[in-house]
Amino acid sequence: MPQFALFFRMDILSPDAQPSAEEMEVRMASWMEWLGWIESQGKLVEGGNHFASKGAVLRPNGVVSKKPYVLENQSVAGLIMVRAKSLAEAVRLAQRCPILDGEGTSVEVREAANPG
Repeated sequence: MPQFALFFRMDILSPDAQPSAEEMEVRMASWMEWLGWIESQGKLVEGGNHFASKGAVLRPNGVVSKKPYVLENQSVAGLIMVRAKSLAEAVRLAQRCPILDGEGTSVEVREAANPG
């Protein structure tokens, strides 16, 4: 069955966009419930991760930016891999992601493919 990456984007840099400890607890409970729902269907691939707000972007000619790539105040905050029969099915799994309850957030769904 094909695998798809779900990339979670949100504002990882603005202090006012970061959740309080109480908000994070509620969000994590929703997150774990959603992951459990995917896992109960046998569609969650082991692995995935949340990312720290620090990072670097390397470009040709030795150019290094010492911060993560951010566009429109969004950067990748994490990812998971899922199994799905099609892109449409992977999108249906992603549509229930609790990150979409926030402002300025998104989930990108991409099929994993072999090079070439």
